[in-house]
Amino acid sequence: MHVGQVTRASRSGDEHRRTAAAPPALHRPCIGPAGSCGHLRTARVRGSTLLRVASSRWFRVLTDVVRAIAGSGSKTRSGPRSGSRGGGGRRGAAPARPSPSGGGTYPGDYTGTVRAEYSPALDGDADPGEVVWTWVPYEDDHRQGKDRPVLVVGRDRSWLLCLMLTSKDHDLDAAQEARWGRYWLDIGSGPWDRQGRPSEVRLDRVIRIDPGAVRREGAIMPRSTFDAVVAGLGKHGH
Repeated sequence: MHVGQVTRASRSGDEHRRTAAAPPALHRPCIGPAGSCGHLRTARVRGSTLLRVASSRWFRVLTDVVRAIAGSGSKTRSGPRSGSRGGGGRRGAAPARPSPSGGGTYPGDYTGTVRAEYSPALDGDADPGEVVWTWVPYEDDHRQGKDRPVLVVGRDRSWLLCLMLTSKDHDLDAAQEARWGRYWLDIGSGPWDRQGRPSEVRLDRVIRIDPGAVRREGAIMPRSTFDAVVAGLGKHGH
């Protein structure tokens, strides 16, 4: 054997060994008609492409919807709020609460002896013997109250001394009211109530009222009725 032949044989043996050592290439079997595998791969590529396109379109649509909702919400919030002044959206302050002292601090109910006087005169000012309308503080919280009619019975320096009226019938709960220290006197109906309802006046609580806090005059109480009220005041510590 010649040297060239030995070299070729050696190369052939090396190639044979490399071929034998290399693992066979793995191929996925194609199940289906001949030539269908290529179509399947093409369909998969197209399907994934369409899915990405559709997903991106839906994403843009959803994004536009969210932006539209957010824009409408901001327009709604930019308008004037409830309780605000004008259209600035700033919350306005609570309305000022009326006071029997004309805006000052209420000094408290009068607890002394009332020097009653009867001097009504419908001249625009509140005078003893008249029923007038004003803001009356609640007994347990002077910071809150109610607009109601009162009978002016006297004065305490610059203050008017008044008794509050009501159209509620306390005859039905007189015993319960007495347990709480509240006493009422029937005074009948009069021009101070536009609906002509019978009224009652409370005898155990005397309220201080600033003349400047009086809303309006109601009517003059008859002298006989006024005297009955004053007599009731004396029976309840005033």
